Amino acid sequence: MMSKVVVGLSGGVDSSVAAASLCNQNYEVSGLTLWLMKGKGQCCSEGMVDAAHICEQLSIPHYIVDAKELFKKNIVDYLVSGYRSGITPSPCSQCNRSVKFKPMLDYAEKELNCNLIATGHYARIRYDKETDKYHLLRAIDRSKDQSYFLYDLPQEILARTIFPLGEQTKEDTRRMATEFKLKTANKPESQDLCLIESYGSMASFLEKYIQPQTGNIVNLKGKVLGNHKGIHNYTIGQRKGLGISASEPLYVLKLDFRNNQVVVGKRSDGLRSSCIIKDVNWISIFEPNAPMKVEVQVRYRSLAVYANIIPIENNRYKLVFEELQFGITAGQAAVLYNDDVVLAGGIIEK
Repeated sequence: MMSKVVVGLSGGVDSSVAAASLCNQNYEVSGLTLWLMKGKGQCCSEGMVDAAHICEQLSIPHYIVDAKELFKKNIVDYLVSGYRSGITPSPCSQCNRSVKFKPMLDYAEKELNCNLIATGHYARIRYDKETDKYHLLRAIDRSKDQSYFLYDLPQEILARTIFPLGEQTKEDTRRMATEFKLKTANKPESQDLCLIESYGSMASFLEKYIQPQTGNIVNLKGKVLGNHKGIHNYTIGQRKGLGISASEPLYVLKLDFRNNQVVVGKRSDGLRSSCIIKDVNWISIFEPNAPMKVEVQVRYRSLAVYANIIPIENNRYKLVFEELQFGITAGQAAVLYNDDVVLAGGIIEK
């Protein structure tokens, strides 16, 4: 008897190949597309059409679930609230847990009598008999690894998820798409958040929800260097697009929401030795009650660096870096690793 699996289809080449490869492995595959918002983009109208074509090619059923309200509540409102308060939220991990993976699994179980889901993410899952835990690992292709965005998935979801692309490179995926003669084989890769893809930029998206309030750009001594177009348009570590001239490069060091100021300074002024993280999801190990050494990644494209993690209270921890770090940003995810294994992850509080 074939195992049933529901594959999340965005209309891109990765999810298309994930579905095709599972069909080739004799799974009983169904395609599921979540309608997250109206408009253009991989996850919207265009994506749904391409996902439907892929299901037709593979001769598998295709289901569409209207998740626009869920997306607005858990992602749009979450982003707007964060930017209004002067932080820079990281929506993808939030979206994966609360909008994509759990709703997909719920739909698969309740509507399709299926307890397995799959996506085209580049990551791996491995079961450890000794600890009875499912480990989340980086993908073989480090340049495409997406484990950073998946740190918030709980054990009950990891236990029922398949990542068919985790053991291969992006080049392998493109080659397989051509071999399977998939309609999406040559489709350009999405490079941005779905919101940016749909609206053109994060600033354009935020303009719909946040009334710009101009203010001053100041240095660390409070000297006014120029004007900003609304704090929500800036992020910690930003250098370009500040609209000010100086004898040396200046970076955004702080977003002062209370005084409506963007604080800038030299790169060396933005180096930090530690940060506090909250809402930590421990995946591969049990929550530690004493300091321990870890590797930590504080942005998706940053390199993992060594740090000591120290428990505080109420699922909050202090990360003390072995080397000073630049651009630590409240609202972003800090993901902890041991080589390829994701240990845990949380949100940078301050």
